[in-house]
Amino acid sequence: MCGIIGLVTPNLDSVAPLIYNGLTVLQHRGQDAAGIMTSDGDHLFQRKGNGLVRDVFYQRHMNQLVGNVGIGHVRYPTAGTSSSAEAQPFYTNSPYGIGLAHNGNLTNAADLSQQLYSENLRHVNTSSDSEVLLNVFAHEIQTRGRMNIGKDLFLNVEDVFQAVENVHRRVRGAYSVVGLITGYGLFAFRDPHGIRPLVLGTRHHEGSDEWVVASESVAITALGYKLVRDVEPGECVFISMDGKMFHQSTSLDTPYTPCIFEHVYFARPDSVIDGISVHSARLEMGRRLAEKIMRERPDHRIDVVISIPDSGRIAAIELSNVLGVPYREGFVKNRYIGRTFIMPGQELRRSSVRKKLNTLPDEFLSKTVLLVDDSIIRGNTSQEIVQMARDAGATSVYFASAAPPVLHPNVYGIDMPAADEYIAHTRTVDEICAEIGADWLIYQDFDDLVAACSSGHKGISHFEASCFTGEYVTGDVNTEYLEALELARSDKAKHGHPSDGDVLELHTQTVEEEPR
Repeated sequence: MCGIIGLVTPNLDSVAPLIYNGLTVLQHRGQDAAGIMTSDGDHLFQRKGNGLVRDVFYQRHMNQLVGNVGIGHVRYPTAGTSSSAEAQPFYTNSPYGIGLAHNGNLTNAADLSQQLYSENLRHVNTSSDSEVLLNVFAHEIQTRGRMNIGKDLFLNVEDVFQAVENVHRRVRGAYSVVGLITGYGLFAFRDPHGIRPLVLGTRHHEGSDEWVVASESVAITALGYKLVRDVEPGECVFISMDGKMFHQSTSLDTPYTPCIFEHVYFARPDSVIDGISVHSARLEMGRRLAEKIMRERPDHRIDVVISIPDSGRIAAIELSNVLGVPYREGFVKNRYIGRTFIMPGQELRRSSVRKKLNTLPDEFLSKTVLLVDDSIIRGNTSQEIVQMARDAGATSVYFASAAPPVLHPNVYGIDMPAADEYIAHTRTVDEICAEIGADWLIYQDFDDLVAACSSGHKGISHFEASCFTGEYVTGDVNTEYLEALELARSDKAKHGHPSDGDVLELHTQTVEEEPR
């Protein structure tokens, strides 16, 4: 999972500060690397590197990122490694000079990389599927011939639309994309299933229309723009340097199946994606989970409901309201520790839990406590938190998951590559309960999760939910693919990929240790 943003501001000399601020709002989507690319119409300017947004960009970098069109990216690595060479955006000089940032994961990246080399005569330097996607798009633009800028701008847009349509024909998987073409403008498009989110916003400023596209609506509203709508599945949006906006559907009719795990965990609660309020969806998860508790354990004798910060909080609050049981904050969170789910390696995740959370003993002492989390993936975090509750004096510890058991790998941009890493993969609910050390465990039913996320105005009732169901909407994921993915992306495999920057790869830009 990554975060992307793109802006066109015709009357601003530098769009970089807005992109920087937008990336800080999207930081929850990726804490591994960050990058910004801008254009003044003649040149591209770029800064990228490993680290948080605040650590990658110094003031002198911001001063050099000039131009009124730009894109930004925060990375959470799934495909590829965590090398600084794979920080985004990526760039190719042919044709015209194109930059691209991507959220998602391509399921046919290996085949595409070979095609690019043998048929399109393009070399991909990294193991990132985003660089593959960039070169597929660049090749399709190049085959359209020369783009005539000026009076026939619309014809230029048609070239972009046709290139994206051809991308859809060649590429499989999940992808939301922002990019720029030097001297022409910004483009954005979304995969035909709409798996990964992408939203569009605008404002009228100093006599011109400004535009922004981003992974979540919160990045749009936080910058002072008005949310217009989602970029539709398969749609391409093109915005010229002077702020003219064009859009066109560029794919065949495909079922609209956005990722349900965005609402469970990844997206900020103050976002609206695919017409669905993340906050409302999580409230409904809590309500439905409470109703299940009352059916299965009417004499529950729960004294207090405590959430596991932060993504479990909203569901926990509504669950407590429905149960009529007090809600309390039982954990204090260290905001300077990253999300444990996206940390590589079980031991690192486990050790980070106690660094990240500290208990308030008064809320646990001599009580039957219900802990509520958004989901249970590997179980190491849940195990540590249950033990922390016992250490704080809880008499009994119940555990509730706002999502169903995670059983299958996610291949569309969420780091769930190896099935044997999931605590639920080969265990019953009772066995999972024993493994995490709880006295009782309850999961959300899948149908209730879907119902909770189906409240938006678009009437979406089908989601990409492969991690729960094992059904992959792109239709190209088989056992062989999953086995190869596990070998490449499991915790064990990641330990074999050094990322300390000792070997400087092409495009690597290190973060200097110097005052800002």
